[in-house]
Amino acid sequence: MNGRIRDHILRSRYLQPGEEGFPDICSRVASAIGSDEVERDQFLRMLQGQLFLPNSPALMNAGTRNPQLSACFVIPVGDTIPEIFRALREGAIIQVNDGGTGYSFSEIPPSGAPIGDLEGASPGPVRIMEIFDTATRIIREGGRRRGANMGILDITHPDILSFITAKKEEGVLENFNISVMIPDRYMKALTEGSGDEILTTHPVSGEAISIREAFSSIIDGIHRNGEPGVLFADAINAANPTPALGSIKATNPCGEEPLLPYESCILGSINLPRFIESKSVVWEKLEDIIRLAVRFLDNAIDQTTHPLPEISEATRKTRKIGLGVMGLHDALLLSGVPYDTEEARTFGHEVMAFITATVIDESKRLGREKGAFPAWEGSIWKEPIRNAALTAIAPTGTISLIAEVSPGIEPVYSFACIRHHIAGKAFEMIHPIFSRALDEEITRIGLGEEKRREVIDHIIVTGTLQDIEWLPETFRRLYRSARDIHPDDQLMMQAVFQQHTDAAIARTINLRAGTPKDEIARLIISAWNLHLKGVTCYRIGSRRDAVYIPHGCPACLYKDLQ
Repeated sequence: MNGRIRDHILRSRYLQPGEEGFPDICSRVASAIGSDEVERDQFLRMLQGQLFLPNSPALMNAGTRNPQLSACFVIPVGDTIPEIFRALREGAIIQVNDGGTGYSFSEIPPSGAPIGDLEGASPGPVRIMEIFDTATRIIREGGRRRGANMGILDITHPDILSFITAKKEEGVLENFNISVMIPDRYMKALTEGSGDEILTTHPVSGEAISIREAFSSIIDGIHRNGEPGVLFADAINAANPTPALGSIKATNPCGEEPLLPYESCILGSINLPRFIESKSVVWEKLEDIIRLAVRFLDNAIDQTTHPLPEISEATRKTRKIGLGVMGLHDALLLSGVPYDTEEARTFGHEVMAFITATVIDESKRLGREKGAFPAWEGSIWKEPIRNAALTAIAPTGTISLIAEVSPGIEPVYSFACIRHHIAGKAFEMIHPIFSRALDEEITRIGLGEEKRREVIDHIIVTGTLQDIEWLPETFRRLYRSARDIHPDDQLMMQAVFQQHTDAAIARTINLRAGTPKDEIARLIISAWNLHLKGVTCYRIGSRRDAVYIPHGCPACLYKDLQ
């Protein structure tokens, strides 16, 4: 069944006229990105072997008449009507070209306040976001990718409470993720007992909002349906590689790539399970692919046709790339290591530290060969380097389905599930490593084939196999999925990877349905204490329309299957 998912995705989104399958895509992309025959052949073997895959726009558009290869963009939004609608126009152009866009709406005057030099009052950030959301919905109706935006508001904005609750009703602002940007001083005030300090006062209504009130509203929203996310402004800007160019106020739609205005970034992910042999990492093979991936992503910057001249200028000034990983949990399974262990975190630390060190070394080599990024002077780098930023952990939602591995650094959501929003369809998904291991275990125990279906159905309905007592404890301990893994263990794995990542990490901390609000508050504070750049939490089952159909009635679960 997983092969059917892959074929459906390729046909609906990636294959160009005349192409029949994934090898054709690899050939087109390698030919477009490689600078000579040797490099094209290297890139082709890397892609065909699924050792590394770039972000979706590169797979879709490389070698076509519209080679727009970047996934991540940030567009500035000003404080006047002309500036706001310029951002709307620019975002629309990006999304027509298969990109996702991040915006900070913090400059927009609060609702009722004067806006620019015009007579009349500001509608406020939330009403402006509604316009952006409508534009994205219209654009996506004829597109290949689901429209994606990130809307960000600083916690000190007078309209912060209406922003936090903007997605209270499911289906509202459906093309936006929303996040609150929080500077350290307010997190410190909250944790040091000064939460009653006034955060902001609305200039029109006179409403005063305390730090504690805003934070409580954030927690209520996360508990209700997983939004808003939280971004930590000081952690993001402490890692800003080019502070002379300004501070960072926004990220791409999934939050893994904080960017300056008009910057874009091309992402790519190393497929970790492909480097596990006999339960160990093949380090030399990994190093070769890391170096090749860096050259691929750097080449792609020059091969892309940016949708706006401002984006071309800003992108080539810093030449940011975002190399990350996918399939972490799969690599751990192949190594026989449970996700929620110190051994797993040591594995993550060693792998990401190795990737980062190798990426830096290769970018320095490129800097000597081709020149440093133009804004190098005044950056954090002590010696010339080709790319201002190098690593980011993307969610790899679609490319991990193509590679048939677990997404990013997430734990497997469920080893058997019904997943929808796969290019408009729903499929039963059974994790391939788990599937093989289950067959072997059933054979070893001497049970019949019917037991396999019994296990699959049980997991689809309940989300876990931990209560199937006839499965050995060692088997159950290894195959623990997201709902079985404590949020603290998920958070600590994110912290391990953040320690060795230039940009940020897009992943979701999955919470059990019964998680109370005070536990969510504790997790957000823990994320800040762990020096993460942002955190997103989702209480399983808190949305009706989710990527993974909620566990429950089998008839409901199976009704939309393809």
